[in-house]
Amino acid sequence: MKYRYAVYLKAKYVYLFLVLFFFLIFVQTFGQSGIYLLYDFERISGNRKHMFSNMATFLIRPFLGASTKNATKKSPLIFKYAKRIVETPTESFSTCTRLLAAPPAASKKVFVRDKPHLNIGTIGHVDHGKTTLTAAITKVLAGENKAAFKAYSDIDNAPEERKRGITINAATVEYETEARHYGHVDCPGHADYIKNMITGTTQMDGAILVVAATDGTMPQTREHLLLSKQIGIKRLVIFINKADAADKEMQELVEMEIRELLTEFGYNGDETPIIIGSALKALEGTDPDLGENKIKELLKAIDTYIETPVRDLDKPFFMPIDGCYSIPGRGTVISGRIERGVVKKGDDCEIMGYDKKWKTNITGIEMFKKSLERGEAGDQLGALIKGVKREEMRRGLCVGKPGTMTMHNHFEAQIYLLSKDEGGKNKPVTPFAQVITFCNTWSQPALLEIPDKDLLMPGEDGKLVFNMYKKMVLEKNQRFTVRDGQVTLGYGVISNILPDRDPEELDKTRKAIKKQRKAAEEAAAE
Repeated sequence: MKYRYAVYLKAKYVYLFLVLFFFLIFVQTFGQSGIYLLYDFERISGNRKHMFSNMATFLIRPFLGASTKNATKKSPLIFKYAKRIVETPTESFSTCTRLLAAPPAASKKVFVRDKPHLNIGTIGHVDHGKTTLTAAITKVLAGENKAAFKAYSDIDNAPEERKRGITINAATVEYETEARHYGHVDCPGHADYIKNMITGTTQMDGAILVVAATDGTMPQTREHLLLSKQIGIKRLVIFINKADAADKEMQELVEMEIRELLTEFGYNGDETPIIIGSALKALEGTDPDLGENKIKELLKAIDTYIETPVRDLDKPFFMPIDGCYSIPGRGTVISGRIERGVVKKGDDCEIMGYDKKWKTNITGIEMFKKSLERGEAGDQLGALIKGVKREEMRRGLCVGKPGTMTMHNHFEAQIYLLSKDEGGKNKPVTPFAQVITFCNTWSQPALLEIPDKDLLMPGEDGKLVFNMYKKMVLEKNQRFTVRDGQVTLGYGVISNILPDRDPEELDKTRKAIKKQRKAAEEAAAE
């Protein structure tokens, strides 16, 4: 009797083992969809306890992301989680009925590279109509099936932007003309968000400077022109906006003022196209002479005056990261404009910056919600990467071909300090002054050293040594901007990469020098 009972127990355990083994294979094969199938089957058959779907949830949990693991830990009953994922719609999974009855989901559109691609954008003073002009361009081209219309609220879509009526972060829209395909960046004009504007302009090949006919040139008009020249934007097109609110004489005065300003900043003030119109009239669809026709004239000027740059496709892939986000169930996405080279699905890459380094693989590429097999220099795209968490990524990091990038915190540069009339400060730069350095999409505090002089005056150019607190991706001939608070001090080019230094030691030296200066000033006052 005991022998027969022992055989029975062994057979029972072997049976359970086989059931669990095939059950595990089922769960791993079908994933969450398998849970849906089990849940629906149990519901139809009257199994109220949902034993199998609960067990499936328990088995599949180790293979799910961190967020779903946490959800199961918090829930006292696994069934609650199983029910939750069944009742929550997702992009990738559906319930049993939908899986069997629904047609396959439409695949994502493929980006067709049949025209030259150009990155352009609107720059100018706050409230001069940059976002309105961007929306008006999409509306006019939407009528010709060359763009999807983006309303003002779709471009300034953050709650804070809507509340304050200003653009805070640079936003990108897509459109095309007969000659080109465009990625259009709408840059912030408010002084508080100038660092976001710097990030936006670094992605541009050309720009539309928007100036209100009612105001003329303003402080941010000058600063945006200065930054555009510094980062290498060679040609601009001018749109004098709000022509419906200013008389002819005022419009002519503003045009003369702009041409003088363009010449002052090194642009061709005589040949630069200037279009006078009203973005609001184009957006409202009224007064075509000031509205729609002027938008078409602007687009024609962009096509003919702003040249398509020669893309650097032969060098190793390099892209500064300007944004990152996560797609549930798929992974982390990084976005930016490719500076040089090409990237394809399946390529291995390195990500560097802020003293850290990651190895990753590109599993997908998209541009304007269309899939790409290959991204090229000049493309503003998003890349799906694996093996890296969203929390680890941030703007300012750089992604590139493995072994082609290096990080440093110490470099020498040739720099020009702006004079007071050019928008700079009227005080000289002294040794161990602390400034903010803007380069590519990153910004970092740095301590300055002056090798050849005791100080550098506004309006002068000279050699400065920069000591940053964190290592960033740097290379010779890289351009950058130097700011102090709300003021742009100057701009420069990296001339030499120096051996890394300890920021803490530099900070101690800076404090000691500051203490000596203070003591000397007090002694002189006595």
